[in-house]
Amino acid sequence: MIRPRKWLPMPLLSVLLLVVWLLLMNSVALRHWLLGGVLAIVIPVITEPFWEAQPRVKKPFLLVRYFFRVLLDIIIANLEASKVILDPRGRARPAFVEYPLELQENFTITMLASTITLTPGTVSAHLRMDGKTLLIHALDVDDIDDMIRHIHERYERPLKEIFEC
Repeated sequence: MIRPRKWLPMPLLSVLLLVVWLLLMNSVALRHWLLGGVLAIVIPVITEPFWEAQPRVKKPFLLVRYFFRVLLDIIIANLEASKVILDPRGRARPAFVEYPLELQENFTITMLASTITLTPGTVSAHLRMDGKTLLIHALDVDDIDDMIRHIHERYERPLKEIFEC
């Protein structure tokens, strides 16, 4: 017997591929369901060796809370970045900050770097080869240590709880 994990290694990706196929075809005819279904099964099977293992979500409710926290922070950072950009006196204090990482998994480091980049006024610029330091460019920094502490408390620690307990 064929194990389901072998022929359907990423079920959510397969469903997403089928839905996208049907939307692209702009039809729900049987032939599109069949071809989309074949592609939705074959593509993940072929590409599976190239995918890195994804960590399991240990605390899903914390992930939902993290999502809303980041959403709120993006809104607030938009307002703060607009204020800095529109300031006629031009008092922006840009800086590069070397952020020491506690996270160890590639996926969670990518989540942290993406969260930082999504927040207006900050960009994840470089991850050191040893994976222990993330270089961040910030548009306006009062105190570098305070920024490091803020990122650790708001983003890194929750990600560690969610994925790497």
